[in-house]
Amino acid sequence: MDTLTAQHLDRAAEIASRHAAVLSRVSTADVVARPASVQRAEALGLTVSRVHEPTGLFDRRYVPSLSVVLRGRKRSIVGDDDQEWGRERFIITPVDLPVIAGVVDTSGDDGFVSAVWKLDPVVVGEVVASMSTAATTTNLGTDGPPRLGTWTAPLADAFSRLLALLGAPEDIPVLFPLVSREVVLRLLQTPQAPRITAALDGGGTASVVTEATALLTGRMAEPWPMERLARQLRVSESTLFARFKQATGMSPTQYLKRTRLGEARRRMVLHADSAARAAAAVGYRSASHFSRDYREAYGRPPAADAVAAREQLALAPAV
Repeated sequence: MDTLTAQHLDRAAEIASRHAAVLSRVSTADVVARPASVQRAEALGLTVSRVHEPTGLFDRRYVPSLSVVLRGRKRSIVGDDDQEWGRERFIITPVDLPVIAGVVDTSGDDGFVSAVWKLDPVVVGEVVASMSTAATTTNLGTDGPPRLGTWTAPLADAFSRLLALLGAPEDIPVLFPLVSREVVLRLLQTPQAPRITAALDGGGTASVVTEATALLTGRMAEPWPMERLARQLRVSESTLFARFKQATGMSPTQYLKRTRLGEARRRMVLHADSAARAAAAVGYRSASHFSRDYREAYGRPPAADAVAAREQLALAPAV
């Protein structure tokens, strides 16, 4: 990482740490009253988190967003892609995405500090429309760009200025529309551009990928072979596969399996469902198939993992 980029990220980390410290002192009563700091973060689409101890791995549902680690390191598993990463990288989630994630390194006085910024599809569409086609398309094959993006100095600068608005409420009405578009522009100037544009539709309606993820999530218990899914969405199987893989890093089949396993785990951990009941609820017809997929994803049998996850859940913030 070059010196200028590091300086911008140092500034972003300082701002995020300060904001996380303020929110950590907010009592339950204050949360109900929605203090100004919380309202400001929500208005900016920002979530800032700080963790002082490593966490276990938990299923998360990421909405379209830019996810940033500013201090410490985390582990993220998307489909078959399992990586540890820190402030040298970022992750773009252009559509709702099932992820397994946890904090693995909290060394340093501030521990682990992260920020998530929700991507507004309207803003993304407007910025894409204003750019030339060549600037937002790169032929990277069906696998798409690397899942982890690499910071540039202009992107780090824009993101640090976005975070700075957390402490400047009087500037938000004027600067937020400008800075948010600049962050999107800088993201589109990185190799992550195809991942973002793959989830857009030029006509302003929901994209093929967005419609596919909604179907697979909302009707996960149904069988969804590629042929049926493509027919439902009125596209070819090759188009569906290519765009889905670029946007999510997974095939539709992998996405469905991860979604089913995450929901089954949630049912077992939060509602104490048995493994058989949870498996049937999400569409598994074979208990042995479910157990095999579950072990592969979480490293333990369903029942044993649910017990361990339940014990850790109260200590695990969203990361």
